[in-house]
Amino acid sequence: MSNSKIFSLPIRVYFQDTDAGGVVYHANYLNFMESARTEWLRTQGYSNAGLMKEFGLVFVVRSLKLDYLKPALLDDLLEVTARINEVGRSRISLLQTVRRGEEVLNEAEVHLVCVSLESFRPVSVPEVLREQWKS
Repeated sequence: MSNSKIFSLPIRVYFQDTDAGGVVYHANYLNFMESARTEWLRTQGYSNAGLMKEFGLVFVVRSLKLDYLKPALLDDLLEVTARINEVGRSRISLLQTVRRGEEVLNEAEVHLVCVSLESFRPVSVPEVLREQWKS
């Protein structure tokens, strides 16, 4: 199941995101991508807190593959994207990028698992979300 809708979030690089040379620290790309996934979820009508309250579940990162292609620098305005690649019974695969203009700086494939807040064991993705993500 693939969804071609691409969500995009603008993110400015601040001093706190960089090393002493003004280059974005490698782990901060994960923060940028997490922010984009969180805001993408809001466009679907849900927040992380809402999923916890309504369904008693949360999506957690199971694995990711991240390719660093070019560095982002202090004061850059980045575009961080998220797009569904595949939805399984209890998992979601997203493709994410970090761009500066037309330049792709990072590419990632992120695998999330839907887990119960009580047990942290995998549970099915709610049908209401699955239906939204099909279209």
